[in-house]
Amino acid sequence: QAQLVESGGGLVQPGGSLRLSCVGSIANMDYYAIGWFRQAPGKDREWVSGISASGLTTTDAAFVKGRFTISRDNAKNTLYLQMHSLRPEDTAVYYCAKYPGESAVADVVDDYDSWGQGTQVTVSS
Repeated sequence: QAQLVESGGGLVQPGGSLRLSCVGSIANMDYYAIGWFRQAPGKDREWVSGISASGLTTTDAAFVKGRFTISRDNAKNTLYLQMHSLRPEDTAVYYCAKYPGESAVADVVDDYDSWGQGTQVTVSS
């Protein structure tokens, strides 16, 4: 069973930064694209960013462009989401998820087949 474990969430002031990590115990993790999603209270889970299996291609939702950067270290089976200029509306539980293919462009929740438990990010003064 594939397992993903997120960490790095916390409380940060508006304008601050956080780096989320996602460690995977997935065989051949470097064969798969990985995505970051988030879910705020009372809202649907939404796609944030994705990275291809190789790490060479990334895609971002419009609301994070220029503020968040996704990356991965396949040697460590680890995915990262560096977040800058955080806003209160970024408050959510953030999840990483495995896509059953190499592409980084999938932004549909149901297309992903393995999920972590999530890490809470709270942006508040």
